[in-house]
Amino acid sequence: MPDQPLPQERMSDQGHYLEDLQPGMTASLGKTVTDADLVLFAGVSGDTNPVHLDEEFAQGTMFKGRIAHGMLIAGVISAVLGTRLPGPGAIYVSQSMKFLAPVRVGDTLKASVTVRVVDYERRRVTLDTECRVRDTKVLAGEATLMVQRRPREAA
Repeated sequence: MPDQPLPQERMSDQGHYLEDLQPGMTASLGKTVTDADLVLFAGVSGDTNPVHLDEEFAQGTMFKGRIAHGMLIAGVISAVLGTRLPGPGAIYVSQSMKFLAPVRVGDTLKASVTVRVVDYERRRVTLDTECRVRDTKVLAGEATLMVQRRPREAA
């Protein structure tokens, strides 16, 4: 599904206002996973599981080779939410996800989010989230974010 154009009215440096969001709006971001990504993520997170870092070890696993950290993949969804839709200023409230297939060095991810529900009373937006490598869905989930309302004009 191609990305739908986002509304022109956006918060200047803060992303979209709650009132700008509508069910069906989508945004995505691509990222090719590199060896450096795995090494740096292991260093930052402390997750040095050899299935991510040691090819010889990983060959003996069900994956038959190294795989990317699941939370590294989830981080690409966070990048879409924080930079595109809803964008800067939105605050993560929750994220659920299911990892469906491994991601390897050299794979190009496409992380996509789609607005499902806008709760104006609670200032929340719920989005379906997914990552794909080519035609394979590797992660599926749901995110809820708190989004600012458009400020009222001073009288």
